[in-house]
Amino acid sequence: MTVLSVVSAAMTAVSGQPAYAESCDEPSCVPGITPNVVLGAPCADTARHVFGTTSWGRLVFCGSPRRYEPRYFRSPQMAGVKEPGTSCAGYEHWVAQAPDGLFLSCQSHDGGPLWERGN
Repeated sequence: MTVLSVVSAAMTAVSGQPAYAESCDEPSCVPGITPNVVLGAPCADTARHVFGTTSWGRLVFCGSPRRYEPRYFRSPQMAGVKEPGTSCAGYEHWVAQAPDGLFLSCQSHDGGPLWERGN
């Protein structure tokens, strides 16, 4: 067992949350992505672990347009796992997931792009 595996297992046991590798810059390393989602189908949570994939591999997210019930939509490009409040320069209009599962989007405010809550 590698040191990273031991640390990851210990962090999961203590926090109840999965531990993340030092860098996760693509959807393949993001935990909690729901497989076999049907595009347009109803979904429950628009705040945490909102991402899914269709049977053909398209990335989708659970969102609620205006006053309608939440459902799965095509996702913008995903940058992996990112920390809220950190710079997202180069990822403008992308989405990500925070280490605690929160849905993030790259938004520019006060002259700089930052990862912020996306819902």
